[in-house]
Amino acid sequence: MTTVLLVRHGETPWNREKRIQGWAPVSLSERGREQAAAVAAHLATEYDVDRVVASDLRRTKETARVVARETGATTTFDGGWRERSFGVYQGLSYEDLFDGHPEFALGQVGYVAAEVEPESGESLLGARERVLDAFDRLLGETEGTAAVVTHGGPIRIVLGHLRDLDVVEAVHGLDVENCSITEFRADGDEVEIIEDCSVVREAPRAEREGRGTY
Repeated sequence: MTTVLLVRHGETPWNREKRIQGWAPVSLSERGREQAAAVAAHLATEYDVDRVVASDLRRTKETARVVARETGATTTFDGGWRERSFGVYQGLSYEDLFDGHPEFALGQVGYVAAEVEPESGESLLGARERVLDAFDRLLGETEGTAAVVTHGGPIRIVLGHLRDLDVVEAVHGLDVENCSITEFRADGDEVEIIEDCSVVREAPRAEREGRGTY
């Protein structure tokens, strides 16, 4: 039996500003570091994590380091778990991207938007193929429990795949919060969704300081 825990990285300033991150080297915000500490403590308490796998982007690396420190598990990085690359549009606000380039707006043009490849980026269908390859590799090489620190897009893609949703329904319709945990259990070719995007809330600052967290 294999357990896979997909963990979205902690909040970044660009998350808060609703800007397209893609592969941009954006660090965690202060709140994101607090979220990472909270989810890492939860994982260490509630699961026996054997390995940590992470996207090799800055925000996931920063989150994964905290998870690895708390769980004592070794970490490997896999670019297959990266967010979709938006190429030259990274850094734009969502509003500016979708108003100025409606061909990328899934809610407006549907499946056609999944096929469009931004300059220096990748299509949503290309990202889906990459992420599902990474998921299949993980299942094939993991025994025990793996915590995968990744992004909202890949988590939506895996959930949509297992729910038989098309990629538009999955990416446009599913909500994945920062440092939420989505749990799967696999036995051979059978994969079951155990917990869907549960959120571990960071403790209030006074409580953290009172127990010497920082």
